[in-house]
Amino acid sequence: MRAGDGAAPSPLPPAERIVKVAEWAAERGSAVLVTLGLGSCVAIMLHDPQAGAGAMAHVLLPSRSLARDATNPAKFPETAVPLLVHELTRLGAEPRRLIAKLAGGASMFAQLMTPGSMQMGERNIVAARDVLRRIGIPVMREAVGGGSGRSVRFYVGDGRVEVRSVGADVTVL
Repeated sequence: MRAGDGAAPSPLPPAERIVKVAEWAAERGSAVLVTLGLGSCVAIMLHDPQAGAGAMAHVLLPSRSLARDATNPAKFPETAVPLLVHELTRLGAEPRRLIAKLAGGASMFAQLMTPGSMQMGERNIVAARDVLRRIGIPVMREAVGGGSGRSVRFYVGDGRVEVRSVGADVTVL
């Protein structure tokens, strides 16, 4: 149908917000939070299904002690998770209703590492799980580890997460 012939306009697609390395975002409603090229980094996604609010942090390192500059709270799980909880509360979420989903933490260069050593991706996964456990937010689903990078689309309204890896089908969390 053409414009002006009485047809209803088609709905606009949901707004996408890109979350880059060591960044975070919190939204409500139909927003989609997207992060591209997760290697050893981990995307921590928190969602309150009742409030339709969600947040994502693209964490880079497992601990502030590993960084020369530790001022960016989105860079580390230990500071990113409390920040996301705070921001979601401001959007009407209830901390006790929050659930978590994780993606990323790949071992991108496993063949270059000393056998038996813990890779940065694994360390990021462990750190994210640990802070979520300490705060009392359950991890409902995850697509972590392995040797391939991932890209993530987090649909804030319903909490659905689509994870894409090179050479693999889309995984829905």
